[in-house]
Amino acid sequence: MPALRIDGYVIVSADGMLADAAGVMPAELKFEGDKQFFTAALDQVDLIVHGRNSFEDQPNSPQRKRIILTRSVGALAPDPANPRATLWNPAGSTFEAACERAGVRAGTIAVIGGPDVFEMFMDRYDTFWLSLAPRVKLPGGQPVFPGVPARSPQQILAGHGLNAGEARMLDSTEGVSVTPWRRVAQTSP
Repeated sequence: MPALRIDGYVIVSADGMLADAAGVMPAELKFEGDKQFFTAALDQVDLIVHGRNSFEDQPNSPQRKRIILTRSVGALAPDPANPRATLWNPAGSTFEAACERAGVRAGTIAVIGGPDVFEMFMDRYDTFWLSLAPRVKLPGGQPVFPGVPARSPQQILAGHGLNAGEARMLDSTEGVSVTPWRRVAQTSP
């Protein structure tokens, strides 16, 4: 078993968008059931990874260790605005070095966006938790992954070796569900 487990978390619209055309997660994409699922998951992880425009804005957020991807530093640096955050430029340092700098050598890491950050870990996810709001459409919005909408988020996850598990309903009135997409363990011959 690897020392670091990497899980992704996102909610998307029916057309695979995680934000509107302005890059903002609109109220139409916020559901109490998904919020509770997301909050409970993040309360259990050892480290959160996200881009400079992504955040979870929850009561426990200030206590969580995090790595923030940015081009504003050469490699690694402390975040002057948050003593529990490490700034990381992937062009200047490895992810493992960023984790080490953040003080996390083992445990579960939650990747929470945005699209380029999700893409960076596509071949490393153990599980990607894809929440879907099937009645919400965000034309011209920000796609969850590069390649959406030409391909669906589900097709992209499958194309990276992840298989859909059983969906769990988060909001039956709006049909919002979360599906775990898990990496299939490869066996040696």
